[in-house]
Amino acid sequence: MHTRSTFLISPAIGTRRELTSFHFGPEATAAGVEKIYIQSTLHADEIPAMLTVVMLRRRLTELEAAGALTAQIVLVPVANPVGLAQHVLGQFVGRFDLASGRNFNRHFPSFDGLAEKIEGALGNDPKQNVATVRRLMRESLAQHTPRTEFESLQRALLDLSLDADVVIDLHCSLEATLHLYTSDAAWPQFESLARYMGAQASLISTDSGGQAFDEAHSLPWWTLQQTLADPALLPPGTIAATIECRGQRDVTYETAAHDADAIVDFLRAHGAVRGEAKPMPPLLREPTPLAGSEQCYAPVSGILVHRAATGDLIRAGDALFDIVDPLTDETTTVRSNTEGVLYMRRAIRFVTAGAPLGRVTGIRPIRTGVLLGA
Repeated sequence: MHTRSTFLISPAIGTRRELTSFHFGPEATAAGVEKIYIQSTLHADEIPAMLTVVMLRRRLTELEAAGALTAQIVLVPVANPVGLAQHVLGQFVGRFDLASGRNFNRHFPSFDGLAEKIEGALGNDPKQNVATVRRLMRESLAQHTPRTEFESLQRALLDLSLDADVVIDLHCSLEATLHLYTSDAAWPQFESLARYMGAQASLISTDSGGQAFDEAHSLPWWTLQQTLADPALLPPGTIAATIECRGQRDVTYETAAHDADAIVDFLRAHGAVRGEAKPMPPLLREPTPLAGSEQCYAPVSGILVHRAATGDLIRAGDALFDIVDPLTDETTTVRSNTEGVLYMRRAIRFVTAGAPLGRVTGIRPIRTGVLLGA
């Protein structure tokens, strides 16, 4: 294993932050060697993911010493040193950049214009075509000149991950059961990860809007495939998934060790780690479209009382939340309109009108446009 430090743009005199990455296994430049990229806490206040990567680093150190790694694995435990330093009056603000208001996991640089560049550049060898597109993507990224610390962080993360075959972005929600997001094309390969991790929900979308980190890697390949007469000539160069490691308060050695072991099991089944893969556990819940998830909102303001726990199987009409007006003693009940799993909810206990409350999976698409939260 070797460690690499990437310095970000200094936002002010006397300050400078760095991004640290740990590189395990053989170099991905060698013939037939895959590259796996795993990061955590791009939203810097999502600490369960960070502890999982601490445990995963220990596992990978042991596996590398035993000569068991067949792929290069790049690990970034702290993907957002900028947000990690954002504390306001004792409150940790890691989701948004305080300097600009931007979400750290939205609007990564895109690769517009690639379709024109590949005209006449692709041949009949799919592997060579993947290499060609990666080179063009790298050239496109090189033309992106960051102006701020925020932009230099996004650029540094893409520099580390752009040529990875597999990208896993570890997050958590406020209060949630373990769930994952991935694309239609990548689900067959990530189903084993959902099984090993025990995901209670797998949300599928090719383009959920917002250009989050995972789709900044997977979406360009799908988009290019749609321009080709024979999409088989360009296999996906990168498959990507976002894992939500439960809720912000679920920081325990036991859950982090479970999740780290599950990722190793996935890597072994994928062929990145030598040895016989463990039998896959049953899939707890079938995947559902992200567009089918119902987002519940508060119709009024008041004290929020949860009527269902995360992970509960919900039926249409079930009570999810009560909102109690402390002045009139009136109670408003928010009920589900769909059948599925309550996979995340907000940690707040007093809400304003219009505040998002939680989400329930659903099998029928009911939403369009940007499917991700703010």
